[in-house]
Amino acid sequence: MNRFRLAGVALLVLCPTLSRAADPFAGRWVLDTKRSHYPAGSCPKQMTIEMTMEGDAVHYHSETQLLSGVSFSADYLARYDGTPAMVTGAKGVLLPVSLTRPKPNVVVAKYTSGRETRATSRRVLSTDGRVMTVTTSSRDGEGHVFTNVGVYRRSSVSPSFDLSRAKLDLAATR
Repeated sequence: MNRFRLAGVALLVLCPTLSRAADPFAGRWVLDTKRSHYPAGSCPKQMTIEMTMEGDAVHYHSETQLLSGVSFSADYLARYDGTPAMVTGAKGVLLPVSLTRPKPNVVVAKYTSGRETRATSRRVLSTDGRVMTVTTSSRDGEGHVFTNVGVYRRSSVSPSFDLSRAKLDLAATR
């Protein structure tokens, strides 16, 4: 049994692309509007997020439809090393994002303008890997801070994974 575990660890260290493919955030996520908390009238009618691994970076794509019927998308390709990446959408270039991963089940996304952080999103994955909670804090035009809590249910997963191994996987990619 220990030989198999040792072989698995060696495989993850020697083949970091395998561990990246097992990113527990990879997959398609659908907003659960009933469990989410947004300021009155600002919760999207529907939203999906899809994350896939491309090499050592995550490709993020979201589609959002507001209650007013307005729809928009956002896309980026970023590493978990804090390097800023450009975010694009149907309406053009958006704020750059930088990602860090302080824990295997947590990703922090910072959206900046110049040297100022405009918004911070903290994605936390449940232990069973089926629920992702995204807490976003940002400021409005007058400087007032507001917070949204989006609760997402996994719709599909890009390869199967075991969150208990994610710590090992994360260490292997560093």
